[in-house]
Amino acid sequence: MKRKSLLVLLTLVLAFGTVLAACGSDNSSSGQGDGSSTPTEQVLKINLSAEPPTFDPAQAQDSQTNTVLKTMYEGLVRMDSEGKEIPGVAESWTTSEDGLVYEFKLREDAKWSNGDALTANDFVFAWKRVLDPATTPAPPYSYQLYYIKNAEKFNTGDIKDFSQVGVEAVDEHTLKVTLENPTPYFLGLTSFYTYYPVHQSVEDNDKWATNKDSMITNGPFTLTQWTTGQKIEVTKNEQYWDKDNIKLSKIDMSLTPSGATELSSYRSGELDYAGAPNGEVPTDQIPGVSKELPEEFKSTGIASTYYYMFNTTAEPFQNAKIRKAFTMALDRQAIVDNVTLGGQIPAFGFVPPGIKGETAQFRDEIKDTDYFQENAEEAKKLLEEGMKEEGYTTLPKVTLIYNSSEAHQKLAVAVADMWKKALGVDVATQNQEWGVFLETRNNLNYQVARAGWSADYNDPMTFMDIWTTGNGNNDAGYANPEYDALIEKAAGEKDLAKRNEYFAQAEKILIQDDMIIAPLYYYTNVSLTKPYLKGVSLDFSGAIDFSRAYLEGK
Repeated sequence: MKRKSLLVLLTLVLAFGTVLAACGSDNSSSGQGDGSSTPTEQVLKINLSAEPPTFDPAQAQDSQTNTVLKTMYEGLVRMDSEGKEIPGVAESWTTSEDGLVYEFKLREDAKWSNGDALTANDFVFAWKRVLDPATTPAPPYSYQLYYIKNAEKFNTGDIKDFSQVGVEAVDEHTLKVTLENPTPYFLGLTSFYTYYPVHQSVEDNDKWATNKDSMITNGPFTLTQWTTGQKIEVTKNEQYWDKDNIKLSKIDMSLTPSGATELSSYRSGELDYAGAPNGEVPTDQIPGVSKELPEEFKSTGIASTYYYMFNTTAEPFQNAKIRKAFTMALDRQAIVDNVTLGGQIPAFGFVPPGIKGETAQFRDEIKDTDYFQENAEEAKKLLEEGMKEEGYTTLPKVTLIYNSSEAHQKLAVAVADMWKKALGVDVATQNQEWGVFLETRNNLNYQVARAGWSADYNDPMTFMDIWTTGNGNNDAGYANPEYDALIEKAAGEKDLAKRNEYFAQAEKILIQDDMIIAPLYYYTNVSLTKPYLKGVSLDFSGAIDFSRAYLEGK
C-alpha cells in the first residue's frame, strides 16, 4: 500500500519522525497529557499528517485513507491485533477442498449507517464497480481482485458479462466467491479496503466519497465532519452490528503536516496518539523523546519499505545505467544513522523483513545484499556510460519530488547532497501536497519521487505484483515481459519452493538488472501513546486500527 503508497504507509512510517508506502512523535506532562487525570469522555484525538484524497474504497491507495476507512467500513472479515482473520460482515465461511470456492454467510443484522440492510448484492456491486473498465478514474487496486475467476478478463474487457466473474450473491446473506487458483491469503484480502462493500446509491452521486452528508458506511463509525485542511471527525455508528463493543463515541483527526506541531500537541494533551503511520515525530527529536518518555515511546519494525522511484519513461532515467548510478551513490547506513534516527534497516531489496517466505521470512531466505553494492566510484562510471549511451554531454536537470513533510524534506536534502558529492549532479527537491503528489506520480509527471510501500497481506506478492505492466500502482512506467511472466508463474504456483524462486528471480530483475527503484530502508513504526489509551491495533505491516480503541483512566 502506498504510504502510502504509501502506504504507501507512507506517509509517515518514515518512522522518523512518513505507501508510501510509501508510511513518531513526542510527549510531555500537563493535566490529561501526562496520564494523571481520567478522560471524562470517549473522544480520541489523533493527527493525520496528510489529508486523504477520497473516501471511496475503490479509489483508495494510501495509508492515511486506510486509517480512516478502517473506522467507517468493514469487509467480510477483519484482522485482529495478531493479524488473524476474524468475522466481520461475514459471521462464518466455508472453503472447498481444492481451495477455489469460498462461501460467506453474512450477518442478518448487518446494516448500512442509514438503516438499510447490507446484503451480498452490495459486495457484488462494489467489486463489479472496482473491475468495471468504465469506472473512472481507473481504480488503482483493481488487480487486487484478479484472484477471483475471470476478474482480470472482465477488467481488461476480454469478457463483457460480469456474471462470468466468480462472485455471486446466492441469496441476500450468502456470497459465493470462486478463485482462479488456490490463494492461501485470500481470506485476509477480504479485509482490505478494495474489497469493502459500497452502498448502491453511489451510482447516482459521483461526489459521494467527498461529501459527509451523502456518505453511507457500514463500519463502527460514520463521517460527521470534514473541514478541508483542518479536521476530520467520525462518530460512532449506532447501526453497526457490533456497536456494543465500540467504546469510543468519536474520533477527532486534525490535519497537520508539521511533525513539530504534532509533537507539541501531544505534549500538551491535545493528542492522545502521535506518530506513524499517519503522523511523525521530528527526526532530530526521536533520541530525546525515547529517553524522556520510555513508557509511551515505541519503535517497532514493520513490513514496509521506503524508496525512491525512477520514472522510466522520463529523461534521463529511461537509461538503466543512470538509474543504477543514482542508486549506488547513496550511503544507506549514514541515512539511518544521521537522518532518520528511528532504528531503520538499510534496504537493498524491495520485499522487507516480516514477510513470509517458504519456511521462514522471505528476506532471510533471499538476501538483498546480493543485488548491488554501494560504490561511489563505480556509480560515477555508470553515470558516464549511461550519458554516452543517450548522447548526453550534460545530464538533463533532475528534480526529486516528495510529499510535504519535514521528515521527507530532511531526507530529500540529504540524498541530493550525496548525489552532488558522489556524482557531481545538482538535484532540485520539490515538495507537493499529498493529493497532488499522488496524482503527479500516477500521471508519470516526475523524474524521481519518494515512495513507501507497506504490505496489504503477508506474502511477497503484495510487493512484487505492483511492478507488472499496466498495474494501477506501477508509478514508474515500468514494463518488462520477463518480469510479468515470473509474477504470473508465482501466482499460479502451489509449490512454495518454486514460488519463492520465481519471486527471487523477479526481485533480481527489478533491483539488480533494471533498478527501477532505489531502496533506502525498511521502516520502523515510531509512535507515542498516552498511558490511558488502550486497544489500538498495529499490524505487521504498520497499518493501524483505532476502531476498538478506548480511553481508560488510572
